[in-house]
Amino acid sequence: MIAPAVAIALLVSLLASVSQAWPAQPRTGAALQRRIIVGNDFGCRSKFRPVVVLHGLFATRETDLNLLETWLRLQGYCTFGLTYGAPPLLISVGGVAAIDDSAAQIRNSINEVLTKTGASKVDIVGHSEGGFQALYVAKREGLSARIGRIVALAPPTSGAAYPNLVGLGDLLRPAVSVQILTGGCLGCVGLLPGSTEVASLHDGPVTQPGNDVTVIATRYDKVVTPPGTASFIHESGVYNVFVQDVCSADLTTHNGMALDPNVWNLIHNALTGDNGREFTCVPYISPV
Repeated sequence: MIAPAVAIALLVSLLASVSQAWPAQPRTGAALQRRIIVGNDFGCRSKFRPVVVLHGLFATRETDLNLLETWLRLQGYCTFGLTYGAPPLLISVGGVAAIDDSAAQIRNSINEVLTKTGASKVDIVGHSEGGFQALYVAKREGLSARIGRIVALAPPTSGAAYPNLVGLGDLLRPAVSVQILTGGCLGCVGLLPGSTEVASLHDGPVTQPGNDVTVIATRYDKVVTPPGTASFIHESGVYNVFVQDVCSADLTTHNGMALDPNVWNLIHNALTGDNGREFTCVPYISPV
């Protein structure tokens, strides 16, 4: 888990390092702390569609995407999220429930955002399992007509054997160990190559009409492997990109993608429909 003080310090550092690429924003820790909001503000209004963010396996909204959400809010987006697939007695470990159970939670959350904001569609940004779920709920939960853009960060689209499964839970090792030993991880099973859920996603086109899909991967991914191959969708209209193709100095790993300012800019490009927009490449090494 990223502690609030550490999160603020990291975000201040990132803001300073890429200030040329961003609009002027408050630089003090106090000002940024006010932007790090865990809850959903259904009164938020923006020129952009509401953005639903979906965390990865063994993570939560707060431990995976809190800094990304803060950055998106600084760009004028209204972001919404949830921790899905967490056991009732161990809410610090998300994404471990069966894929279909998590998808139902996500569907309900998206419908809540649509109802409470009055928006006709949402966009989705998902990391790892969250990227898979973004594609899955659009297809299997009948939500494609209510979704505009999907941005998936290193999703196990074709399944992943997770050769470094323990590494995924490094930030939450005690809780993850307890969950795997006592409650299992149906979400892990559902993301394996050849699983029923992966087969269901690939029964016909993965992407659905009306959904604009961007898949972002890193060449240094040791979790969803092979990098790119396990994630990319080779269908008409899908934009697949390695972050290193636009920023060769970026050494991000799988976990680090949610904290990477270059990835953040690629997400912003995808959400605005301008994948060709240039931005300042920031040399980056994953802190996790």
